[in-house]
Amino acid sequence: MDGQRLRAWRPAVPGVAEVLHARFVTHAYPPHTHDAWTLLVVDDGAIHYDLDRHGHGAVADVVTLLPPDVPHDGRAATPSGFVKRVVYLEADVVGRDLTGAAVDHPALADPLLRRRVAELHLVLDGPGDEMHAESRLALVVERLRGHLGGAAPAPSPGRGLARDLRDLLDAHVPAGLTLAAAAESLGAHPTHLVRAFTAAFGLPPHAYLVGRRVDRARRLLLAGQPAASVAAAAGFYDQAHLTRTFRRYLGTTPAKFATSR
Repeated sequence: MDGQRLRAWRPAVPGVAEVLHARFVTHAYPPHTHDAWTLLVVDDGAIHYDLDRHGHGAVADVVTLLPPDVPHDGRAATPSGFVKRVVYLEADVVGRDLTGAAVDHPALADPLLRRRVAELHLVLDGPGDEMHAESRLALVVERLRGHLGGAAPAPSPGRGLARDLRDLLDAHVPAGLTLAAAAESLGAHPTHLVRAFTAAFGLPPHAYLVGRRVDRARRLLLAGQPAASVAAAAGFYDQAHLTRTFRRYLGTTPAKFATSR
């Protein structure tokens, strides 16, 4: 198929309509629209596209953001084609009010944003850690809105917001908690929650939750429970997810850790 590769899926993350990874050489997209924001990074090659009848280019060192309901096309700008990663964001995640600004400036030359988008893709392509993905998405959207002139989220009133979130996470270690649910429970904007928690405790809420799950797994393993049952009891996606995380945190496998007792 002329070197074409394509993989698409819909993760269980609020606000994300679809994720697409693809390589195209000769394929050219005809003019079309989406009902979602198209957040695109190029890993190899370059893309030429027309947005609202104006020509643009997408290359590896920029982030491309195409607004919903605005016609665009796309084709390789080099003979070797291009490799791209796309996250389609529901229209209200960024906000339709910023459509005009995105039409005027769809290419965002921002290394930090580029890195955050890449981190978001890694999380969306891994096991189902919804809070981790939501946290990454909140930081990406905040920076996108800043580029497009959108207002920053209002700070949440009250003190001890970070401690309140920590208590909430501690109460939901195995089952987990989405960032959206935490924000609704605490009456705070998701991005403000992430920033407040990170400032107070030195790591983002999803990383704190993973650490608590590792702690729970350690206790259960030392109590003699098998790794297969510990994974679910501690809140991991499956035993393989537990093993990868355990090795990253402790430098050994759950089985070896259990026998060390």
